Amino acid sequence: MRILLAAALLFVGASALAQQPPAKTMTASQDTFLKDFAETRRFMSGRPVNPRITPDEKTVLFLRGQPRAPVQTLFAFDVASGETKELLTPEAILKGGEETLTAEEKARRERMRVSSRGFTSYQLSEDGERILVSLSGKLYVVERSTGKSLALNTGAGVIDPRFSLDGKQVAYVRDHDVFRIDLATNKEHRVTSGGTAKKTHGLAEFVAQEEMSRFSGWWWSPDAKLIAYTESDTSGVENLSIVDVMHPERGAEDYAYPRPGKNNAKVRLGITPVTGGKTVWVQWDAEQYPYLATVDWPKAGSLTVLVQNRTQTEQKLLAVDTATGKTRELLTEKDEAWIDLEQTFPKWLESGQGFLWYTERNGGPEVELRNADGSLARSLVKPEAGFRGLARYSEKDGTLYFVGGPNPSESYLWRVKDGGAPEVVRPGTTGPAVETGSVSKSGGLAVVTHASPTSMPRTYVARADGTRVGELPSVAVEPGFTPVVEYREVGPLKFQSSLVRPRNMKPGQKLPVIVEVYAGPTVTVVHKSMAPHLLSQWMADQGFLIARFDGRGTPLRGSKWQRAVHLDFSGVTLEDQVAAVQALAAQVPEVDLQRVGIEGWSFGGYMSALAALKRPDFFKAAVAGAPVVDWLDYDTHYTERYLGLPQQHPEAYEKSSLLTHARDTSKGISPLLLMHGTADDNVYFFHTLKLSDALFRAGKPHQLLPLSGLTHMVPDPLVTQRQYEWVMNHFKQHLAK
Repeated sequence: MRILLAAALLFVGASALAQQPPAKTMTASQDTFLKDFAETRRFMSGRPVNPRITPDEKTVLFLRGQPRAPVQTLFAFDVASGETKELLTPEAILKGGEETLTAEEKARRERMRVSSRGFTSYQLSEDGERILVSLSGKLYVVERSTGKSLALNTGAGVIDPRFSLDGKQVAYVRDHDVFRIDLATNKEHRVTSGGTAKKTHGLAEFVAQEEMSRFSGWWWSPDAKLIAYTESDTSGVENLSIVDVMHPERGAEDYAYPRPGKNNAKVRLGITPVTGGKTVWVQWDAEQYPYLATVDWPKAGSLTVLVQNRTQTEQKLLAVDTATGKTRELLTEKDEAWIDLEQTFPKWLESGQGFLWYTERNGGPEVELRNADGSLARSLVKPEAGFRGLARYSEKDGTLYFVGGPNPSESYLWRVKDGGAPEVVRPGTTGPAVETGSVSKSGGLAVVTHASPTSMPRTYVARADGTRVGELPSVAVEPGFTPVVEYREVGPLKFQSSLVRPRNMKPGQKLPVIVEVYAGPTVTVVHKSMAPHLLSQWMADQGFLIARFDGRGTPLRGSKWQRAVHLDFSGVTLEDQVAAVQALAAQVPEVDLQRVGIEGWSFGGYMSALAALKRPDFFKAAVAGAPVVDWLDYDTHYTERYLGLPQQHPEAYEKSSLLTHARDTSKGISPLLLMHGTADDNVYFFHTLKLSDALFRAGKPHQLLPLSGLTHMVPDPLVTQRQYEWVMNHFKQHLAK
């Protein structure tokens, strides 16, 4: 097991440890909050997650951890009585044993951003009678009527298990091949053969998991007689190695990681009988469309695949003849910049007479109803509605439920009938909020998770008309305060913004500003929700104004707004953060424009380092966590989507690279603290080392904090606590008077 502690602080350049001022101390209550914040996983551990409505609408299943331990247990909420009972615990299955995971499962959870333990997911059979859970790479089926659990006779290291549609079989991946087990006999059968670490069968390759949100590499046929599976050949992909720096004697772990302009995994889709036999390979122009983005094998309708070209400016939806592997085109999407992939689509109707389709060709997210041949029937959700996720479509009455809304800082469950005006579905809640929801198959019951600027997430069970039935119980620790957040639109471009002040602030008092930034093309940071601002309030109470802005390049404000970063990550992204702070100062006189800092992680880390290098005149201090330093070193599917192929657009990579700005001796650098997990297999640690080296050679002092053994996530409570202590000490040193 890797050590999960910060290893060391290295001062590079002119600074020396003895010259540093003593760390500024926090109050006892601030210390207590940070400890609680870290140990409770941001006060989220112990709240219901992954709710699922049974087909009869009598029960809502969900997972829930402990208040200070993310070991999740399976629960059932009875709709009629409102009572909740515990169905299954990891302890009952392991009987005191230790939970263990294979390297493949650890990597898969990292891609899915899962840091919890115990039951991290579960599946409900189509009839709702059986529940499938995985623990320590082994499978268990729970009979809901009796509560009895059956340990399936599989080998160890099972990945991605799922019921067949009739609920009589379970298939999964083990040892790089697909297997199935007949529940009646509890006997395992091999489905595919010949899979290896370099040529896997049934596993999604790295970019599919990390960037396409396709976490599976195999699919049941509706009649459970066939299985479609991917063969992912990574033999031609460059390998990158990670060494546990605290234990070099353990050697390195190699990962197939495709960098821009270099080889991707070669992926093809095969169809084989579950009893074994010859594989029929699906045929499409893989040279022109190398990415297998989505596979859907519906109960009725065609086995369907979505394939993309390398730069993701064109994609084709193809129907597959399962007997021959031949395909026919259903539709083609094109975009001059890029196409955003929505993994939920196509969504075939129960009747098989058509499917739902997602497009942005009309300037924003739109959901269409397509006929079975791919032709357009009608638009169901218009671009201005703010669609963000499908909750359910009822074919019988033409009602579509979705999550989203026109305000990018808010989100609700909506219903729209036959393409008409959307109506919000709220379970007795009022005021601005961020809500997510799902709807039962028959459309009679909904589960809505509600969070507002003054409340942590609460999950309600409601009728489809919004009438509340009950609430899934939480055992989470509640924060000791409610953040005081101000939301406004700032500047001519009306940037969404949030501002948190110290709770004891004196009116008119000038204070330094810390900008919490992401600014990338997949995430917004301004949400009308309490949870994201808890740490912001803790930071503000130490004598700062904490601000967030969503500028051009971020989603939810239309295609043109998001595509402003095409072929350049270093332009409007940073310009808009500067303009937003200046616009905020015009409205809030307490903003001290002479003391502005910035901090972020991942793309936000890139932005923070960019600000320190490109605009040291404006940003007087920066903290950059896990930054992408050179986009030539990030993965293909993400990077080439926005910056194109490096062979075609070398200038895009040059101006977007932090190394370009680090080597520019005509500009100085703001006080910069770099922090990065040494075991990060998403943004590799060598990114930060490359930046540190370039800064050192350019004579630009900075600080580097390696987080030993940490990946791109930081789930260890002690590391989280120490991390933010370092962040605040950095800003107190360089921004406070």
